[in-house]
Amino acid sequence: MLPWTGINELSITNVPRLVIGAPHGRSGKTTFTLGLLRAFARQGMAVQPFKKGPDYIDASWHTVAANCTCRNLDSFFMGKQEICSSVSKQALGKTITIIEGAMGLYDGLDMKGSSSTAEIAKVTRTPVLLVVDATRMTRSIAAMVMGYQHFDPEVNIVGVVLNKVARRPRHAKMAREAIEEFCKIPVVGAIPKDVNLTIPDRHLGLVTSGEMQETDSFLEYLADVICEHVDLDKILTLAQAAPELPQYEATQGTNIPKYSVKNRTLSPKIGFIQDASFSFYYPENIEALKNMGADVVPINALLDSNLPRDLDGLYIGGGFPEVFAAALEENRTLRGEIRQAGENGLPIYAECGGLMYLGRSIITPSKNFEMVGLLPLDTQMESKPQGHGYTIMEANPDQTWFDELSEIKGHEFHNSRVINLAPHVKFGLKVKRGHGIDGQHDGICYKNVFASYNHIHALGCPAWAERMVKLAANYNQTKWTKIEKVAGQ
Repeated sequence: MLPWTGINELSITNVPRLVIGAPHGRSGKTTFTLGLLRAFARQGMAVQPFKKGPDYIDASWHTVAANCTCRNLDSFFMGKQEICSSVSKQALGKTITIIEGAMGLYDGLDMKGSSSTAEIAKVTRTPVLLVVDATRMTRSIAAMVMGYQHFDPEVNIVGVVLNKVARRPRHAKMAREAIEEFCKIPVVGAIPKDVNLTIPDRHLGLVTSGEMQETDSFLEYLADVICEHVDLDKILTLAQAAPELPQYEATQGTNIPKYSVKNRTLSPKIGFIQDASFSFYYPENIEALKNMGADVVPINALLDSNLPRDLDGLYIGGGFPEVFAAALEENRTLRGEIRQAGENGLPIYAECGGLMYLGRSIITPSKNFEMVGLLPLDTQMESKPQGHGYTIMEANPDQTWFDELSEIKGHEFHNSRVINLAPHVKFGLKVKRGHGIDGQHDGICYKNVFASYNHIHALGCPAWAERMVKLAANYNQTKWTKIEKVAGQ
């Protein structure tokens, strides 16, 4: 047993689980994880996937592979209690929980490894299965694995998967024997080099699962490879040996009461655009709105000609509107309805791709595409990231979405930049870390619209959902008041 010390905690139900880590990015941990999830799922197991870090795309692949909604774990904007509570809640009734890491195992924001995969492993007391790129190495792999074992004694590496192994048997045999002899942990798989074990990239990472043709066939192929070259029974045994999940000191949550007008209980209707162009949503954000009493309804900006009737709020997440800009432009009726709704005071919260959509146009190297036109700006696509990484924002006075001067932790990933911005624009956020819209500001405020490059997670910013539902409920009340006044005349 490892010396998990200095933590004020109470043990809760044991959760069979593993963290999938690697010495560095591009080691193959994502394709391995996807194959592992699908291999377990098709054996009839209930598998709960998690992705470390603010990653929408890998998480979407996990969801399809496991047939279970993937969740994100991130210690930058989540506390220890929120992380462990999420694992405990989602793992309930599951056979195994798999947490895929990001980058190298110990890579974080600073010399302490803050927000690293290793930190998630320590916070959750989860054993680590290390995926190692074995290209051009045999005995040296043992030295590398041993270094990862001893770098932080609180990280429990319990097994190794060799990836990109040469087809000749000698390569895998030498590497396996060296690791098991010197590191005293098992090698549970040796996956051969295979050019087909690759998901196409885009500027923000992998393409989304919904965009890749024959996604299911690809996942089945990955599972076939895992079943042939990996010991699934051994991996399940390692997961079942995980210690009890800790429970840290609870933080006080906030609840919002349901609003009522003249004894009529309100469930404000909030739409969220979810389609191939806008797919970046944390499930916890949607759940938070529902838990606060909202009726949340999906909208397809590519296919739906009209907004839902009696809408009280609109949430537009991130995605790749530039890829689907022609189809978004073609849907003129919906764009017009969104513009008019915003002008009429409908609360609209937009993140990144949503910000781009609400502007006048998206400018790509090939063409300019007309968008909603609610905000006085255009966005131009660039070849390099304009904002990438964790953010810290401070809420400005005189905006209605966040408490004044409150600190908001989030993240941004965008290759677009705002141009032709009207000089009179009011910003809701001051950038303390990150880039935002211009390096100093983010969160354009217009009437009841708030549009920023910053993405937030409801577990790290619970007040966001409460405020959105409150604004939607107030809009609902105002709408009914107007109707009743007209009816009484």
